[in-house]
Amino acid sequence: MSNGVNLKELSQRLNLSQTTVSRALNGYPEVSEETRKRVSEMAAKLGYAPNSQARRLATGRAMAIGHVIPRSIHEMMNPIFLEFIAGAGETYSRHGYDMIISVVDDEKEEDAYRQIASRKKADGVIIHGPANNEHRHKLLKELNLPFVVHGRIPGAEQETSWIDMNNRRAFERATNLLLDLGHTRIALLNGLEHMDFASRRRRGFEEALAARGLTPDPDLMRSADMTEPYGCDNAMEMLKSDNPPTAFLISSMISAIGVARAAGQCGLKTGKDVSIITHDDALSFLPNSGEVPIFTCTRSSVRYAGEKAAELLLNMISNPAAKPVSLHLDAELIIGQSTGPAPAASR
Repeated sequence: MSNGVNLKELSQRLNLSQTTVSRALNGYPEVSEETRKRVSEMAAKLGYAPNSQARRLATGRAMAIGHVIPRSIHEMMNPIFLEFIAGAGETYSRHGYDMIISVVDDEKEEDAYRQIASRKKADGVIIHGPANNEHRHKLLKELNLPFVVHGRIPGAEQETSWIDMNNRRAFERATNLLLDLGHTRIALLNGLEHMDFASRRRRGFEEALAARGLTPDPDLMRSADMTEPYGCDNAMEMLKSDNPPTAFLISSMISAIGVARAAGQCGLKTGKDVSIITHDDALSFLPNSGEVPIFTCTRSSVRYAGEKAAELLLNMISNPAAKPVSLHLDAELIIGQSTGPAPAASR
């Protein structure tokens, strides 16, 4: 492979004009997908790296995507967020885009978006952690700044572009599995329920119970940042109660590790004395793998979500007149070692 070619040499190898090659690399809509793919593959083969400044001048774009993270969205600052960013970053890099991450105080979040728009620091942004009372999309529309939502904004699904896992359905299926195994004392350790994903997961849990004529026990439902101590401390408290749960449904692998720790400290064996189902974001540094995974889980790769969210946003930037697009992902239900029938005494 060459150590690098310039635009003229790349164009000659493709037998295309420099203008066409430049437009293909910069995602202009008038260039066919077949041509874009051909140009991209040849550029990669020959080691062509376009000059960033030249691209900005040629396209009038910043060639960057912004991520504004308010400090209050605690769980968005954990490794799950970093995994999403890793997936998105790979997509940006393939298309010659840089990434800007701004961590701001809550009261300065709106100012951060206004600066991005007024200074043309980025061509678009991704909204993280949409809340039940979300409003950021209204500001971004006012600023005419393209955006994609990682998650969904209640009531704005038709007017925004988004990518989300079917959280309600995933937790409904997980709850039904535990009910089928004979569990009726099921604890829910959820994320922060003012956030849309967590409220949908709670809804799936409650609807599955209601369909079997069961009422959720408020003493077995918790909501907080999804940390390991949160899982351990709450599970320990519940397991030591007079009427402990026989199963846990948990919103994060990180918290599930804490629940398993608590069970062990109480002298219980997971999959026998107590069952655990967790959501698994397929984190690269925390694999729930093996022929029979440790945890039964609902699995949906957050890195893949990052890749697809970035693709949606870059397509929107290239085609500003296009209608909003959404991508609804179904989680895979994977049976692991952490679930089993309810103990006979609890039935």
